[in-house]
Amino acid sequence: MSELLLIDDDQELCELLVSWLSQEGFQVRACHDGQSARKALAETAPAAVVLDVMLPDGSGLELLKQLRSDHPELPVLMLSARGEPLDRILGLELGADDYLAKPCDPRELTARLRAVLRRSHPTAVSTQIELGDLTFSPVRGVVSIDEQEQALTISESRLLEALLKQPGEPLDKQELAQIALGRKLTLYDRSLDMHVSNLRKKIGPHPDGRPRIVALRSRGYYYSL
Repeated sequence: MSELLLIDDDQELCELLVSWLSQEGFQVRACHDGQSARKALAETAPAAVVLDVMLPDGSGLELLKQLRSDHPELPVLMLSARGEPLDRILGLELGADDYLAKPCDPRELTARLRAVLRRSHPTAVSTQIELGDLTFSPVRGVVSIDEQEQALTISESRLLEALLKQPGEPLDKQELAQIALGRKLTLYDRSLDMHVSNLRKKIGPHPDGRPRIVALRSRGYYYSL
């Protein structure tokens, strides 16, 4: 049974989601502010976190930054009652694996959680990949360039693995979204682009200055050789 940490100040919503997710086979611990969430994270190791943007004692985005610093491999799904594009972009830029606007359908939340949890368990055949000065371990979720290691989120790790397995070959955006997000992109959905942007920042360009990940307008991305 997967243990989830639900962080949201809306206690009525938490009760609803805890009830629903429990019926779906999850074990859920709910916290209603950042302080209790930090305490819970120090006591347990959840399989995934569902985090609201707005918390009574601070921003959920600030808590997300701390989560990414302390637990880079931990899957995080953000929620926001406002559903503002800026919230979504900031959440994804800070390393959230996925994002849902509230009110959300509990069935969609369940599907997103199952998708991110599937992506958090690499297959046994995933082995270390080396291309030039870059070395990537899918199992550890760590990329090394000139022996300098950088931890990746689950989505970034799956994305990089897909690109490195077919270097120089363009991969369609929908195909990459299915791999990195576990779902298809919706209209105006920039989730994949934000994960690519974060990944580019972490791995940087080739030694000669060329971008490692190249975008093909309206088509997709590829890892350049």
